[in-house]
Amino acid sequence: MSPITGATRLAAVIGDPVEHSRSPAIHNAAYAATDLDWVYVALRVPPGLGGDAVRAMPALGIRGLNVTMPHKEAAAAACDELSPVAAALGVVNTVVLRADGRVRGDSTDGEGLLRSLAEVGLDPSGRRVAVLGAGGVARAVVLAIGAAGAEVTVVGRRPEACASAAALVQGVEARPWAEAGQVAAAVDVVVNATPIGMGADGAGMLPSAGRGQWAVDLVYHPARTAFLTASERAGAEVVGGLGMLVHQAALAFEQMTGRDAPIEAMRRAAEGAGTA
Repeated sequence: MSPITGATRLAAVIGDPVEHSRSPAIHNAAYAATDLDWVYVALRVPPGLGGDAVRAMPALGIRGLNVTMPHKEAAAAACDELSPVAAALGVVNTVVLRADGRVRGDSTDGEGLLRSLAEVGLDPSGRRVAVLGAGGVARAVVLAIGAAGAEVTVVGRRPEACASAAALVQGVEARPWAEAGQVAAAVDVVVNATPIGMGADGAGMLPSAGRGQWAVDLVYHPARTAFLTASERAGAEVVGGLGMLVHQAALAFEQMTGRDAPIEAMRRAAEGAGTA
């Protein structure tokens, strides 16, 4: 990494908690690989102050922010401009300071997932896809894969959240969690967009995929969740969450810097960034 000087440009991730984030390792590796005089840090921003952090970007010269919980909605509301995807979702995970001093927000999660699936040869177009969960990341997934031409069913525990996620794309169906097993058995791809399995085994809490199906887990730690293990044992093709993590970060890097992202350098950094 280059020495930090008065000319070094600053980017950061904001959240609470944020100490566990792999984003600093991923982005600083990208700066090193592209010889950019930038530095990326993690900033703990208490709940309720996410919008203030975004509005401070022009005054502080912060060129880009990644946004995690609990600030995604407040950060979106504080932006001068939103991408069509961010406007539809009402949240952002990436905010960029433009040359005119305005800040623009985007959500790169959905496109990050699509790019990670393309890496392993999985095109959701025309496939039946079950999305387990109806939270913020699940909504981004529903919008992305629905717009990509998949036949999507979203399954969740909260009827209102499921209905809201389903409304993002015409033709998406919402089903209750009690029918998760039935839905999963009838599709081509099962996507776990819940935190189940993060930091614990999650065994028996999710329906697994089987032969002729794909199992996609957005959880990236542990790399092989109970959902993926059970699905692989049943004959399914499996995809872990690290690819989405890397590709959503790569999209943010490109928006912030205007440079092509060094995907492999970012992937190596993500793999080696510890247990969080």
